[in-house]
Formats: sequence, C-alpha cells, structure tokens
Amino acid sequence: MSAVLSVLATKLSDAVTAAFGAQYGVLDPELRAATKPEFGHFQTNLALRLANSLGQPPRAIAQQLVDALDLTGVCEPAQIAGPGFINLTLLPSTLAAGVNEPVTFAPRGERVVVDYSQPNVAKQMHVGHLRSTVIGDALCNVLRYVGYDVIRQNHVGDWGTQFGMMVEQVLFEGLDVGSLDIEGLQQLYQRGRRHFDADSNFVELSRARVVSLQSGDAETLAIWRQMVEVSLVEFDRIYAQLGSPLTRADVVGESAYNDRLQGVVDDLTAAGLLTESGGALCAFLPGFVGRDGAPLPVIVRKSDGGFGYSATDLAAVRHRVDDLGVQRIIYVVDHRQGLHFQQIFALCRAAGWLPDSVPAEHVAFGTVLGKDGKPFKTRDGGTVRLAWLLDGAVARARALLDERHGDDEAAGSGMGDATRAAVAHAVGIGAIKYADLSSDRINDYVFDLDRMVAMNGNTGPYLQYAHARLSRLLDKTGETPGVVTVLEQPAEQRLALLLSGFGDCVVQVAETLQPHRLCTYLFEVASALSAFYETCPVLSSEGEIRASRLALCAATRSVLQDGLGLLGISAPDTM
Repeated sequence: MSAVLSVLATKLSDAVTAAFGAQYGVLDPELRAATKPEFGHFQTNLALRLANSLGQPPRAIAQQLVDALDLTGVCEPAQIAGPGFINLTLLPSTLAAGVNEPVTFAPRGERVVVDYSQPNVAKQMHVGHLRSTVIGDALCNVLRYVGYDVIRQNHVGDWGTQFGMMVEQVLFEGLDVGSLDIEGLQQLYQRGRRHFDADSNFVELSRARVVSLQSGDAETLAIWRQMVEVSLVEFDRIYAQLGSPLTRADVVGESAYNDRLQGVVDDLTAAGLLTESGGALCAFLPGFVGRDGAPLPVIVRKSDGGFGYSATDLAAVRHRVDDLGVQRIIYVVDHRQGLHFQQIFALCRAAGWLPDSVPAEHVAFGTVLGKDGKPFKTRDGGTVRLAWLLDGAVARARALLDERHGDDEAAGSGMGDATRAAVAHAVGIGAIKYADLSSDRINDYVFDLDRMVAMNGNTGPYLQYAHARLSRLLDKTGETPGVVTVLEQPAEQRLALLLSGFGDCVVQVAETLQPHRLCTYLFEVASALSAFYETCPVLSSEGEIRASRLALCAATRSVLQDGLGLLGISAPDTM
C-alpha cells in the first residue's frame, strides 16, 4: 500500500503544480485513511491548506485540483466533500494488486541490539519479567522482518554484593548448590539476608567474599557458577513455555562487563567527567536535578570501591557500539528506570562513547495490575511468579476447549488429547501475550485471565480463531488458492484494503517501537473478515468470484499468521 500512497501523493503534487505553480507542488498532500466508507479510501485536506496562500475558497481550489488530477488506472474519479476535502477511492484492480503483491523487505545493512527480559540469578522470574520478555520478543521479530540485523541480549543480573552474601551462606551451611533448584536458591538468599541483618561478623565476611568473587577466587567462582547454572536452567524452562526464542547464547550478564569497569572509571576521570562526592566517584550532568534543585549524580564507583549497575550499563554501551558495531540500541525496561537511562545515555554521549548517529531508546512499559487496580500481587502480598501465570492461562484455555468440544476424540472429530493440549498451550500463552501487547506499552493494564482467554473482542484467542476458521475453510476445498481478481462487494474491498496495509503497519511498529499498533491492525483485519463472511459467500459462489474470494481468504490467513508470529503468538489451524 505504501507504493500506492506514493503514486497518489505524486499525482496530487503534479496536480498542484499544474493548477497553481511549482512553488506549491512541494506541499505534502498528507493523505490519510478515510474515516467512513462513504468518504472512499483516502482523504486529503490539501485544498484547505492552500486556501490562505492562494486567497481562494477551499472548495474552489479543490475543484481545480480535481480537474488537474490524473487518476487513470488507479482510482475512481476524485470527489469533493465538505469544506474542500478531496476523497479518493481505489479501483478494485488497484486493491487486488495490493493484496497479491508479496510483502518483502531487503536487508537494511543496520545492526540493532535489543536488551530485554533481564531476570536475576537465584530468583524466580515474576510478572514484571513477562512484560519485558513479551515486548522485547515482538520488537526483535518486527525489526528483523523489516531488514535489521538483530542482536538479542539478555542482561541477566548475575553480579553484585548479594552473591558475596549468598556464597558465604553456602559455606556457612556446607550446602551443595548443585542439588538446589530455583526455589532452593531463593530460600538460600532469604536465609542469607536474615543472617546478614543479624550478624555483623557475617556482614564483614560477606563483603570480603564479594572482593574474592571480583578478584577471581577459584572456590568462590565455582559456587557462583553453580548458582548461575541452576538459574539458567529455570530461565530456559520459562522461555520455552513462553515460546520465547531467547537462549543461553543471548545471555550477556552483568558479570560479562566486570573486567571493563575500571576502564570506564579511568576514561571518565581522564575526560574530567567524574567528581568525588562522599568517597564515591560521580558524574553530575547538566539538566539533571532533583525536586529540591540539587544535582542528581550518576554514581559510577561507590564509596567502598565497588561498582554499581550504572558502571555496568556504561560498559555495555561501549561494548555494543565499539565491539558489536550497532547502529541502534534499544532497552526494554519498565518506566521507573526512565531517569537512569536518560543519565546513562547523556553521560555516554558526553564521553564520546555513543555517537549522535546511534539512537539509544528506552522502551518503557507500565505496571501489571490486579483487578483491584493495584500492582498485581499474590493474596499474601507476595510477587506473582511468572510460571504460575503461564500454567494458569494454559489450564484456563484447556478448560474452555474441553467445554467447547467435549469428548471429540471419542466422537471421531479429530481433536484428540494431544492436539487439544497443544492448542490449549497456544491459546493460553497467546492470550497472555496479546493482552500485554494490545494496549500502549506505557500504560498499566489489568491482568484479567477470564477476559484474556475470551473468544470474542480484541483478544488473542479471537484472532487465533479467525485464523483457524480460515484454515478449516481452505482445507475443506482441497484447492490451491490463486490470486485476487474480483472485488465487487464493499466488504471484500474493505478487507483487501486492510490486507494491503500490512507491510506499512509493520514498518510503523519498527519505527515507533509500539507493538500495540500491530495488534490494532490485526483486530481490524479479523473484524473485516467477519463482515466479509456475512455478505460474501465463498464456497457457494462460483467461477472467478469463488476463486478470487478463496484467494482473499488465503491472503487473510497469511496476514493473520504472519502478524501473530511477529507478536510471538502461535496461530493454530484448529480451535
């Protein structure tokens, strides 16, 4: 559709030049999708914007533009509406060509790194990691689709003072860390925390153990590595259940930058960007002040000589620009870290580590809420574990399928237990992902599983069912669909117009990093498909009309499957 819009824009500019002179032909026609079917497919307010310059009534200008406009082979004759809007309706042949043309993108020759998920070693993944992982996966899929070379990076929290405490607790208890699972590690952390708070001698031992860890002590590193391995096994399990493509190869934890941290301090000091404050080395950047007007520091090295996560993030930016050669950096982290990333990006640019030509973008997202409108917690106020949510969604989807189909296997209808289990998994996980992605990511949203798994409304299962229904219809014919040739009815024209906009929508998501735009588009496609079913018989039609409608159904199924796939959602062939 972008090609058609480009043609229309050129024809409108040519008409302006012919009617009023070249000085006005450079004005952008600003074509927009029509708001109502009776206004055609696209509108422009070009005549209204020319009125002041030309000193003529907008409708008179619109008439002169229409008279000079050559739309042969592309649109119906242009129509003037209201105070001077020009409405354009594409020819059925133009719509058909838009559907039949495959959506392809050439490699851009640009590399982007997307930093997302970021669970912490020795802790269960929770509902907060859901958002980062789901949004990050979708953005990686979209960016790769439009031609970027995408590097996924999982900045796992695997370094810091807590590990000195935990290793010391392991030695105190004589534990074999390898025998623990993630729950055991989390309980170990809690015991260590209580010990740390109650015993000043243990505090000193823990701090000394951090030094041992950072300096490469063999015994300390061996225990730490066991903790990391136990955690990664659990992360792998959750990612597999979630259908995330993240793997061990994508893990670049905080520990990976340990050897670079002193270099960060040395180079910032040499550049005159660090100031000693209370024993810590800090950067005070212009424009960053607290509510009281006092400067807000970036603490690069703490007063005890240790390094915080600011130093790690600075080292990560240098690595990504210098070693990976990226042209774009994206961080998918909740909105509460907004100030932190503003400061990190500003300091990197001040140090010359982040060129102006490399955009660094914080993809912020809101909070998952319970039905009470408060941050989603367990009944006792604890953190909701991600594994519980995923298991619950799959179980809810399975219950709905069981209610819907009964004992299909016994009845011989084909959805046996194995198929039903696979579909339940796809529907349950898809429901959670779609609910997370379908509203603007910066907004909070309520976790309501009943609404998420509903088969109607703007939900993942509704789109999955639309795809499954199309698959069933096309399989029933046993025919190989051809191309769209006939678009006589308004409903099929509306569907064709939407389908031809798929590529443009994906590009828009890649530019704005707002996956809800793709969700909205897919829901519009599914809704248009429903209207098409009501007024345009497919199997009972005949000849070229039947062949064309089958091709339109096949194109719709392809768009739904590809679109859901970009969101990280499976599209079952049966539901």
